[in-house]
Amino acid sequence: MKLLSVAIPCYNSENYMRNCVESLLKGGEDVEIIIVNDGSKDSTAQIADEYAAKYPSIVKAVHKENGGHGSAVNAGIDNATGLYFKVVDSDDWVQEAAYMKILDTLRELIGGEKTIDMFISNFVYEKEGVKRKKVMRYHRVLPQNEIFTWKDVKHFHKGQYILMHSVIFRTKLLRECNLRLPEKTFYVDNIFVFEPLPFVKNMYYLDVNFYRYYIGREDQSVNEQVMISRLDQQILVNKLMVDFYVAHKQMFSGNRKLGKYMFNYLEIITTVSSVLAIRSETEENLEKKKELWDYIKHSDRFLHF
Repeated sequence: MKLLSVAIPCYNSENYMRNCVESLLKGGEDVEIIIVNDGSKDSTAQIADEYAAKYPSIVKAVHKENGGHGSAVNAGIDNATGLYFKVVDSDDWVQEAAYMKILDTLRELIGGEKTIDMFISNFVYEKEGVKRKKVMRYHRVLPQNEIFTWKDVKHFHKGQYILMHSVIFRTKLLRECNLRLPEKTFYVDNIFVFEPLPFVKNMYYLDVNFYRYYIGREDQSVNEQVMISRLDQQILVNKLMVDFYVAHKQMFSGNRKLGKYMFNYLEIITTVSSVLAIRSETEENLEKKKELWDYIKHSDRFLHF
């Protein structure tokens, strides 16, 4: 069995996916790289097949009809055989030294008495044209180089959240919690991190700058104008997170720190939805913002941001 499965969701990724795959190949035989071609119209499929043919014991090419990022992540989970699971977007990459350290640490941990549910590391904002790179670190919040639980977690600062780029989940945990991301929807990476959290007991944090998160393409989903144009999808994700929070409140009612973290995460996602609606300066989107807040109010009378 592989130590780590890495899914690479790809849609028309011919111009940058090689850099991503090459960075992950350095993990060798311990790693399974699942290139998910999500109905691309360029040469993504051929590149995926080329890697699968060249590295048959490491790379798996999965071809499917276009269903969006969430659908591609679902396909990655379905095809994963590794003990742990990571998503790396096709325009991003990983840093080699940090990668080796993570694989070494995972190898050591699987021989221990406790099972690690979530492994956390740092990520770097690789913003085009910016020399000083911003790093998302958790060294003041999470214990380092030891197994810990939610009770050991300190206070997260505003804007400091565990994102898809930060996490490696135990594959079986993702299946046990029935994680299925919605299709044809952007911003589902928030659901990917949010929904497994109540099922996570043991965690491990390594203070290494592993994931390199590229920001710079005009068509990128995190571009503000693109986000405004996709406000409906942002709000859909927001509502799904509200529904999950309300439905699973009993699971973290006795775990104050987990409950607080999930509440704060939901609060920041709602803030993003609201700010995008306001920044659009259209009556239609301001109405959508009002409808979202009404939805939250009626979902749970105790859910006040």
